[in-house]
Amino acid sequence: MSNRLLQALVGDPETAALFTGEAEIAGILSFESALAQAEADAGLIPEAAAAAIVAACASFTPDYDALAVGMARDGVIVPELVRQLRVAVGEHGKYVHLGATSQDAIDTSLVLRLAKAITLFEDRLAALGRSLQDLSGRFGKQPLMGHTRMQQALPITVADKIGNWAEPLQRQLRALEGMRRSLLVIQLGGAVGTREGLGEKADEVARRLADHLDLGFATPWHTQRDPLVDFASVLSLVTGALGKFGADVALLSQNEVAAIALAGGGGSSAMPHKSNPVKAEILVTLARFNAGQVGLLHQALVHEYERSGSAWTLEWMVLPQIVEATGAALRIANDLVGQISFKS
Repeated sequence: MSNRLLQALVGDPETAALFTGEAEIAGILSFESALAQAEADAGLIPEAAAAAIVAACASFTPDYDALAVGMARDGVIVPELVRQLRVAVGEHGKYVHLGATSQDAIDTSLVLRLAKAITLFEDRLAALGRSLQDLSGRFGKQPLMGHTRMQQALPITVADKIGNWAEPLQRQLRALEGMRRSLLVIQLGGAVGTREGLGEKADEVARRLADHLDLGFATPWHTQRDPLVDFASVLSLVTGALGKFGADVALLSQNEVAAIALAGGGGSSAMPHKSNPVKAEILVTLARFNAGQVGLLHQALVHEYERSGSAWTLEWMVLPQIVEATGAALRIANDLVGQISFKS
């Protein structure tokens, strides 16, 4: 997100950092380093070549201007990045990227970064669950008027209300934990997804690559993007549940309802007496944003033949936004819970 002011409202720096150009290149270099080690382990390249590639990847600083030119020309940064890396490796440069294709490097880089995002989201969901449980422990027995279709209905308790906020989030936490096996896997397919450039050693190299990167082994999935879309769908469910939480908080804080008090609400330039439920409102915004974006990401499932530049580029544009919006929603929700007290 380029607007720093809007980033302060709806962004999440910790999540956004996973999708910078620098983060993507770091992931690609991890892939290239691990690939060289895997190929040396399998006897495909000399040990000295692998050592030279690992050392170069550890200290390599790319020419970003040249990468930008290459990206505009090739549609991906990998051809230019590999060219630069081969120069840095020197006499063993011909062994860099052996048997791989651009998509292998970029997809595996993405998975390495999504692993960090999942850990971050699991931690934030767990913290939010504890905070909601604490809130229920303090206020749960208090009576609260229930509403159906925006009208007063029958009495409930604060614990009933908080339970409706917390239980979907517990389900989504379990869903995220369960996705690790299907999502966090290597990509290694070569030009057309058959690993043809690695010969009889193909599966051995792939398994050793997975071990070096601490990822799962998988057959090539160049055009099989359903695990990524499934992940985004789970994130949309997370932000949807947080949007419900935000909507309830905004309504309960209305002057006419006055069921809760919010510490540190947002101010107004014209009405100094107001305390606006800004964080609650932004949770609703982020829920609606992700609901729209995840539908767009489904368009990136449609790949032509064995590789698609158009579908892949759409995925690059949409998926990071969904992930960052989820990080922002979880950050904001954790802050919001600490601002809530129920009135007796």
